[in-house]
Amino acid sequence: MSTAKRPPRVVAELGRPETAQETADRLATNSRNYRSRKTVNNLVLSLLATLGAVFVLVLLVPRSDGPVDRTVDFAAVASQVQVGIDEPLVVPALPDGWRANAAQWRVGGTDKIPSWYIGLLTPRNEFIGLTQALGANPTWVGQQLNDAPASETLTLGGVTWDVYRNPAAEKDRGNFVYALVTSAGTSSYLLVGTADDDEFAALATAIAPQISSNGPAVTQ
Repeated sequence: MSTAKRPPRVVAELGRPETAQETADRLATNSRNYRSRKTVNNLVLSLLATLGAVFVLVLLVPRSDGPVDRTVDFAAVASQVQVGIDEPLVVPALPDGWRANAAQWRVGGTDKIPSWYIGLLTPRNEFIGLTQALGANPTWVGQQLNDAPASETLTLGGVTWDVYRNPAAEKDRGNFVYALVTSAGTSSYLLVGTADDDEFAALATAIAPQISSNGPAVTQ
């Protein structure tokens, strides 16, 4: 007895059996969809593995909510930078209990105002950033101080300083709560930070001799 040939399967969507070409197209589409899902699954698994590795590294890295408490030899950095700079860079003789945690020469961005910067921590663990900017103009200085107006002047160590207080809400002040600004030669000197007025006065007095030796104040 011969085996009866099974009739072609009727595809519901077509209402008739598939042609050979339609069967080939369907199998090819299914294969593409499978490979695509496989690729997406692999990407998701790879991303999860990467995130897991990053999470482990974050757990292993020690963190602190306090200020960076490293000590930087800013005098050594200044001596290296000074080789290429005509203007004398300020190198303060810090009072007892003060330390520097940053020192760098900043070449300037689009404003093209180069500057010498020292980050300082006071005996009360507050912050003052000392910036000596070469060729700065009032617009540049205003940008560093969020365009806050000068409130008064002080004379410390024979140098007259403009005093600035950040008028923003306390939570928005960042590292600028109080500032002292003066100029001499072609330099503008900015002391900006969170320290108390007397700590600002101590630093301003310490650097006053170097500022005075740099020449008379420039007119901006």
